[in-house]
This record gives sequence, C-alpha cells and structure tokens, in this order.
Amino acid sequence: MNDRDDLEAQIGRPIRAESTVVARCPLGLPVVAAVPPILDDGTPFPTRFWLTCPLASKRIGRLEGAGGVRSMERHAETDEAFGAALEAAHARYAGERDALIPPGASPAPSGGVAGARAGVKCLHAHYADHAAGNQNPVGALVAPWIEPLDCTIECVVDGAPNALWQEPK
Repeated sequence: MNDRDDLEAQIGRPIRAESTVVARCPLGLPVVAAVPPILDDGTPFPTRFWLTCPLASKRIGRLEGAGGVRSMERHAETDEAFGAALEAAHARYAGERDALIPPGASPAPSGGVAGARAGVKCLHAHYADHAAGNQNPVGALVAPWIEPLDCTIECVVDGAPNALWQEPK
C-alpha cells in the first residue's frame, strides 16, 4: 500500500506536499492526512488535517448542504461552553500548525481550523481534526452523524479509485 498514491486517488488529484496519514478506516485506507503549513511550491496552507476518505466526505457534504455549518455556528453562539471549546480548538490548531512553519516563511498561513479566525467554516476540517485525535467540539458532534465508516469494499485499490466502491447503506 502506497499512502501517496492512495491519498491522490481519494482526493482525485496530486497532493501538493508530502503528507502523513494520521487516521485510517477499518480497511486500512487513509481517512485523514496531516499536511504541512507550507506546500511544496511555497503556498501557505492553513488546513493542518485534510479529510481524504470519500465516504466521510460524502456524508459531511450532505450535512453541510442541509445547513450544518450554520447550525454549528448557532450552537457556538448560544452554548457558552461549546463556544469556548471551539475557540480553544482554533487556538490549539493554529499553535500546532504555526510551530511547524519554517523560520522566515512568508506569507505564512493563519487562522485556526480551516484557516478560520473564529466560528465554523467547514465541517470537513473540524471532523478531520477530531478524527486525527484532537479535541474539537464540532468534529465530535459531527462524528456520530457520519460514523461508522463502514465500507466493505475499498475505495482505492493499488493507488487508483475502485470502480466497485459505493457508499454503504
């Protein structure tokens, strides 16, 4: 199994920097990759954890399409503890990513989860942060809606998309 080939097959394009798989599905394929804050071409990249799993991406896409980002925003505005936990997740995320920025890199990425300074920008990024093992209140709330990641057929075979893969019912 070649992680680079699998990641590229999952996202449908070449990856833009050497990335490390930090979470895998039960079939052993990547779910989340850690991406460096500066891509190979020098582009700043604020998203530290990238969701690559096609199943998780599809399911989260449906949540976002149904107003999930706005719902999480409202939750953060009305639940003080949730809002504080979200702010802490943004600060932790930014701190961890910023510690990896090479000295003198300019421009450098900024913001917290998915580059957001506050609030919820992308459920995919929050779930990826959570699936990578971090404290993320949005990702933790999203997880029960999309898990288990229960594919019985691999989404990628030998570094190429598997035409037989389909979302489990």
